[in-house]
Amino acid sequence: MSPSAREIRYSFELFPPKTPEMEARLWDSVERLAALNPSFVSVTYGAGGSTRERTLGVVERLAGQTALEPAGHITCVGASRAEVDDVLARYWKAGVRRIVALRGDPPEGPGATYAPHPDGYAYACDLIAGARAIADFDISVGCYPEVHPDARDIKAEIENLKRKLDAGAARAITQFFFDPDVFCRFRDAAANAGVSRPIVPGIMLQSNFKGLARMAALCGARIPARIAALYDGLEADVATRDLITAQLVAELCNRLRDEGVDDFHFYTMNRANLSLATCRLLGVAKAHEAA
Repeated sequence: MSPSAREIRYSFELFPPKTPEMEARLWDSVERLAALNPSFVSVTYGAGGSTRERTLGVVERLAGQTALEPAGHITCVGASRAEVDDVLARYWKAGVRRIVALRGDPPEGPGATYAPHPDGYAYACDLIAGARAIADFDISVGCYPEVHPDARDIKAEIENLKRKLDAGAARAITQFFFDPDVFCRFRDAAANAGVSRPIVPGIMLQSNFKGLARMAALCGARIPARIAALYDGLEADVATRDLITAQLVAELCNRLRDEGVDDFHFYTMNRANLSLATCRLLGVAKAHEAA
């Protein structure tokens, strides 16, 4: 079946707002993205679980006041098992049936040395087992097609992914990347190692190249020179950066579609316009908006 004849599935990631202005932008984005009928909408935790209460508030409001299916992020860092279990119980009580379970970044931020909380879940596989003991969550986990900074190599990355899936995760969502071959090599290597559950590409919608480069450096994602060149000199030109970003992301997704990928998770940065533009370029937004 040709890519154009296959249905595209997609989900969106949001982050909890810090200011009233950011909160207004978040809920405007939620309202606009709802028209696309995504599979789910996830809400992140900050480093060290620093946004826990704000994340809970957004997830509970999504569950209680919208038709969207929310997925609450949960991490190991900065909390005891009892505190993590309390968040999981609150999710379930609010009607949240999906979570994204992650080890999480140290409180000092990405790149710092990770140390498990003395009374907490040590790693994501432990967190997943704990979550499944509390309720029958649908659990997504993370993976790094260009290898997590703490992993020795791709073999170690895939072994860790298998541990998380064996603990009860339903799927993995990748860290962002820019080269479709990076994803395909990782997906195929994981399949050869016995991974049979879905690996969903995480697609970054960030048009601020300075911020994008900083995030890429922290997580080990390589930015091809041709992409960097497209943003050169556009620091003050947001509109042009957005146009370039939407086109690049649609190009990446279409190349992945040629490789049999039909499911995408978009890191929206709480900006609905880039998500809407990208989905229109992929040919999927107009029908949902009309419906």
